[in-house]
Amino acid sequence: MSSKLFEPLNIGPLTLPNRIAIAPMCQYSAVDGNATNWHIIHLGSLALSGAGLVTVEATGVEAAGRITPNCLGLYSDDNERALGDVMERVRSQSKAKFAIQLGHAGRKGSTHTPWNGGGALKPEEGAWTTYSASAQAFTEGWHVPVAMTEADLDRVEQAFVDAAKRAARIGFDAIEVHSAHGYLLHQFLSPLSNQRTDQYGGSLENRLRFPLRIFDAIRKAVPASMAVGARITGSDWVEGGFDAEQAKVYAAELEKRGCAFVDVTSGGLDSRQKIAVGPNYQVGFAEQVKQAVKMPVRAVGLITSPRQAEEIVATGKADWVAIARVMLADPRWPWRAAKALEAELVWPLQYQRATPAFWPNWPE
Repeated sequence: MSSKLFEPLNIGPLTLPNRIAIAPMCQYSAVDGNATNWHIIHLGSLALSGAGLVTVEATGVEAAGRITPNCLGLYSDDNERALGDVMERVRSQSKAKFAIQLGHAGRKGSTHTPWNGGGALKPEEGAWTTYSASAQAFTEGWHVPVAMTEADLDRVEQAFVDAAKRAARIGFDAIEVHSAHGYLLHQFLSPLSNQRTDQYGGSLENRLRFPLRIFDAIRKAVPASMAVGARITGSDWVEGGFDAEQAKVYAAELEKRGCAFVDVTSGGLDSRQKIAVGPNYQVGFAEQVKQAVKMPVRAVGLITSPRQAEEIVATGKADWVAIARVMLADPRWPWRAAKALEAELVWPLQYQRATPAFWPNWPE
């Protein structure tokens, strides 16, 4: 049996050994933006999974760009040293390829961690000023953000550039620019959250302007050997919002600028969203975007079984897949996928005795 999921994939200058990516998953375990021992354990486990690419969680490019006070950041020398130390330790034991997702929470920042309710912080709890395309709160009871001025746009652009340079110095193989899930760049993209009347609002061309400006700045700031891609949204799941047709235009514009890949997700922008959640529920958006570009398109959305992932890639719905929560439940998911699809996968030498070839009772 020949598995498409386990074929190599080129994303820009980077060659991946297979088409399984681990999506970025917020851990809410940083201190002042600094990675901690938790990140060593968490990323170390994922680095041994056999996935073609491991993506570090959404990482704030400035302190005000974090979702919570416990989110990872890459806006200071301390942040760079802490994350650099984690990556040095992890990579000393693994040849896994690593990306980092750089983002800015915008109006969805200054909140509690999910296990503390996830609501907006109060002033006495350390709330900070949030920024967005327009002065519209995410939902009732949340902070009203500052509508960004030209000076704010310049500051955030520089923050993305500085963070990208730090990521390059740390040695990441790729950067994923976060322009989905209702965070700042998505807030500029969607007509639901962007009510500006200047060159950054109104028409789709104008709403694309700031996210494309950020991508251009990052691509220019890092070496050509580093892949730069983007996470984009296929739908706001609210009438009149950003949709797949607009996503196709956005993806095509990114591709013109040297984008190495796009990951197509959805939702997170508007509390009125009505999402039809189920297996493959976002794969159709990736399939539509794939019609508009030649660069690799990645699908996400309750992809939990090896044969499900294989079908998505083998039938051309997407070029590769990203999995997330299933990896938390089963950090060896790619091993199981290789077994199920009769594919080859390089295991750590220390774990060779647990491979199907050496252990007939290997679990299904």
